[in-house]
Amino acid sequence: MEKAISTGWNGKKIGIWVLRILSAAIFIPAAAMKLSGQPMMIAEFDTIGLGQWFRYVTGILELAGGIAVLVPRFSALGALLLLAVDVGAFVAQISILHMDWIHTIVIGAILAATFYVQRSSIKA
Repeated sequence: MEKAISTGWNGKKIGIWVLRILSAAIFIPAAAMKLSGQPMMIAEFDTIGLGQWFRYVTGILELAGGIAVLVPRFSALGALLLLAVDVGAFVAQISILHMDWIHTIVIGAILAATFYVQRSSIKA
């Protein structure tokens, strides 16, 4: 019998990459919308009332986290950063924007899972 050649890819590793790619696929386009000045984003941040500088900061954080989550060494920290942004979005959705907030819960669960499965990669 032939021995199977192990590529080092198991279910856990594939699952982690699925979570990473999903997280990046959510936040990188959102960052692009904010940073490119889409009218919908400008209006949303006008409603929030903190000024357009906050749109840029949020977009930069989303872009940085979206890229970091794809880099194995920084992925857990990227997920934590994006989770903080997501919590802010949740608060804004329920308190100011009065829009659908369920998606922030779902995204938060994805980010929490992304962090949880990689938590051992964060060294003291």
